[in-house]
Amino acid sequence: MKRSFKVLMTLVLTLSVFNLKAEQRDTTINRAIQEQISRYRNELQYPQSVERFYKQAGYKMIWIAPIHTKTPLLEGMLLLDCVLQFGLSHADYHPAELTYDHVRQLTEEPNHSTPTEKAGFDVLFTDALISFMNNLHYGKLNAAYPASRIDSATDLEFSADSFLLLSIQNKDFMTTLLSVQPQTEEYIQMQGYMRLLKGQYLDDCYEVPEKEVRQIAINMERLRWIRNTEPFYLQINIPSYTLKLHEADSTYTFKLVVGKPEAPTPTLESKVTYFTTAPEWKVPQKIFYTELLPKAIKDSNYLYRNHYAIYDEKGNYIETSPAVLKQIRKDNKGYSMRQSSGCDNALGHIVFRFPNSFDIYLHDTPEQKLFKKEERAFSHGCVRVEHAQQLAELLLKYDGAAEKIGDVRLAIKEDKTKSFSFKKPVPIQITYLTCEMKEGILITYKDLYNMDERLEMALYGTELPFAVNRKK
Repeated sequence: MKRSFKVLMTLVLTLSVFNLKAEQRDTTINRAIQEQISRYRNELQYPQSVERFYKQAGYKMIWIAPIHTKTPLLEGMLLLDCVLQFGLSHADYHPAELTYDHVRQLTEEPNHSTPTEKAGFDVLFTDALISFMNNLHYGKLNAAYPASRIDSATDLEFSADSFLLLSIQNKDFMTTLLSVQPQTEEYIQMQGYMRLLKGQYLDDCYEVPEKEVRQIAINMERLRWIRNTEPFYLQINIPSYTLKLHEADSTYTFKLVVGKPEAPTPTLESKVTYFTTAPEWKVPQKIFYTELLPKAIKDSNYLYRNHYAIYDEKGNYIETSPAVLKQIRKDNKGYSMRQSSGCDNALGHIVFRFPNSFDIYLHDTPEQKLFKKEERAFSHGCVRVEHAQQLAELLLKYDGAAEKIGDVRLAIKEDKTKSFSFKKPVPIQITYLTCEMKEGILITYKDLYNMDERLEMALYGTELPFAVNRKK
């Protein structure tokens, strides 16, 4: 009996010592992780996210585990090694510290590395994966979602640190991480083509890529900025002069006229809330004073012939004459110009309205001949669409209001101003994509506003764009 008690006490003491050592080891690791987060804070791209990640994990080491303990470390390394397949730059993910030699040293010879060294690698690796996920989901250069906003986790629908912690438990770690990318057809096709160029074809993932790859990359970046996830939406693409109405199983394409380079159409996201038939046009002040007023002074019938009227600051109609028009040109404060509805109205038969800070809209035009031109950058910023009535009818059908189509046709025929609101506003996005995939072939468009160069240099951190580099 005494012997059994002695054996039992020995076992209890042994377990106590083991648990004490385990607790001490855990405490050492916890302290090392916290110290390394503090040490690398200025080098981490998402320090607050890294802090949240380890806090949720109990400040344990996640990637550098004891021998025979499986972690998705190698899968994560493979992702970071091939970031060019996603149009991203390897230099953004701590390449000097996160090397395969370092991984072998820490995992195959664990006794040769201190807890501090292991914790340092673990923290940098976490920051690299969080950065990679955020770059895939929000974009690297998204003005609406800068790294500071993402890192603070304020009003976000996606949190990379929480998602990463959950992904570790998933059997297919790589697929789970990559699921944070946009799911639009345009993006999927571009990413597939990029994977072909930078994955199946042998290449050096660490070199600055060639022109075609970089052009795809900057347009993938732009697609990541789009937040709409609804299957039914309008997409206006400026360089291709097209509007696409996307449904679940089909796409309708319309020709567009967009802003000229000196008055570019802005990129934005909004929702079309209503459209109006036979609309009155409130002429923008710049167009009124710089373009239309000089024409009216030269031609006394210009205003009458084109259905324009001028009003004072109180909204009173102004009887015009050459003398009055010259006086308005000298003292132009408070005056405004409107064009009544009619076949010559600049907005045509229909205008589609959506809230935006640029005060632009989508509308019909009496200048239908412009749609026959290959390059169609002629407007002052607003977007003109061919077959506007057909577009209006498609939107009504989607809204469950097909019975209103007859009213639209009648209002247009009678030149009657009437508004039609949507029960469910339609998402609209105005994009600037200078390339896209069509049946497996990369189609490129003219960079109308010279926007590719700046984005490319910012994305890759190069001083010269590919057009210049290619000449070397």
